[in-house]
Amino acid sequence: MGEQSAGAGRTGAERTAGALLVAQLEALGVPRVYGVPGESYLEVLDALHDSPIDMVVCRQEGGAGFMALAEARLTGRPGVVAVTRGPGAANAAIAVHTAWQDATPMILLVGLVPVADRDRESFQEFSLGGWFGTTAKRVITLDRPERAAEQVAEAFAVATAGRPGPVVIGLPEDVLTAKTSAPVVPARAFSGGAVSAPQAEELEVLLGRAERPLVIVGGTGWTADAAAAVTAWCERRRFPVVADWRCQDMVDHDSPAYAGWFGYGSDPGLLDALDRADLLLFVGGQYGDVLSGGYTRGNPDAPTVVVSADPDLRAHQRRVDLHLLATPAAFAGALPEGPAAEPGWWEGLRAAREKFATPGAPVRSEYVDLDVATAALAERMTPDAIVAHGAGQHAIWAQRFLPRHSFPSLLAPRNGAMGYGLPAAVAASLVHPGRQVVCVAGDGCFLMNGQELATAAAYGATPLVVIADNSGYGTIRQHQQRHHPGRPSGTALVNPDFGALARSFGLHGERLSRTDDVPAALDRALAAVAGGRAAMLHLDVDPEILQPRGV
Repeated sequence: MGEQSAGAGRTGAERTAGALLVAQLEALGVPRVYGVPGESYLEVLDALHDSPIDMVVCRQEGGAGFMALAEARLTGRPGVVAVTRGPGAANAAIAVHTAWQDATPMILLVGLVPVADRDRESFQEFSLGGWFGTTAKRVITLDRPERAAEQVAEAFAVATAGRPGPVVIGLPEDVLTAKTSAPVVPARAFSGGAVSAPQAEELEVLLGRAERPLVIVGGTGWTADAAAAVTAWCERRRFPVVADWRCQDMVDHDSPAYAGWFGYGSDPGLLDALDRADLLLFVGGQYGDVLSGGYTRGNPDAPTVVVSADPDLRAHQRRVDLHLLATPAAFAGALPEGPAAEPGWWEGLRAAREKFATPGAPVRSEYVDLDVATAALAERMTPDAIVAHGAGQHAIWAQRFLPRHSFPSLLAPRNGAMGYGLPAAVAASLVHPGRQVVCVAGDGCFLMNGQELATAAAYGATPLVVIADNSGYGTIRQHQQRHHPGRPSGTALVNPDFGALARSFGLHGERLSRTDDVPAALDRALAAVAGGRAAMLHLDVDPEILQPRGV
């Protein structure tokens, strides 16, 4: 956390609106701003020069936005990203969409053309509201310098309240240079909601009637203590817990209550459990598309309880018998105690999960066996390791075979955005320099933002990056095999030697084509990480194998 700079809270002394904005970020405890510089917000950049806030200079605005999202996921505070006008804002749009669909708090600062140049098709001009009005919780334009601090505080409050999400603040170039004597303002406090005694009693009545209750954890509003408390409660009551897609770190995978995760690549048997459950308790998350097999699964007669601070339950698409307007953290302090359920229901789900999470036996081939390689990686990961990955078939191995034991420890885009993994891993290493950070990437996903290796090298980030190279966009090829067998089209890729690319940045890098070479290579890579260098392992994998084998 950055300390407030001298005079940050002063009243009466004039400074530019850009300097006031930075002082407000300091007052809100922002440790880092990720971004790509632009002449449209020079006053902000100048104020950051003397600020305790670190300006992390990235190589593309999409990568900067993903880093801000990763910081938000790890800390619960809005991540902040700064970009310039049209081209910069366009590149950052992918992060805004990810923040919207993932319900992650983020502040996007966008430099704009001077006020006098508006609506004249001036250089790099665009419509801030037109671009972001449907994918942000609020779009704000700073038109009065004295409101800079107030509107930043407002943006932080909006981004974190209810269902979190992105807020976009437009910063006209000439407004940023205008002088003001306005002070910084206090952070806006907001409640995480609460569970009343009558509501807890109503929940207990519903739980008492259920023979096959299913607890589904996901969404936002979690803390490490809340995750541990909800898991322990489920253990005491023998309630099986299933994580929503890419929310697997909300329950310790060693817990006897953990039954697996919903979503792409998960155990198909879990959808049968969703159909059989006679009570669904959603904590933090909601019934949505990916979880439910396209809104097709789930017992329609099962009472549904939703714990969410979102009063609108925007993403929930089924019945609601009880809505507890509270964050998971608030819910964790009001868990109703009662008798334990019969053991057969959760024991059966746990046994199926343990089988599904077991990698397949080695298969000899000319490629690296990804089941075996992922198992070797899992053996070397620390209990609090942070795993980051983007979108693609490679992510299924990470989701299935890399167990999670602490919260927060998973960074993955729930909207399926490619290119997320490497920037997220860089940010994770900056936020938690003492923790092991592992990025699992596909060849297509990695090169969406592979340039952020330069950011890792520049700022001393030390993730271990493992790239599964199948020379193609594997997810799309899998769909083609299903719908147009024998007719691959538009999915082949030609790749560099990623190990050599890493070495060109002064990082540790190797390329592997034999499964037997993986364990020793992992040891060398982790030794490099321990010595202060990021490391990359480029694994050549069979392009015909698009799913884990398992057992």
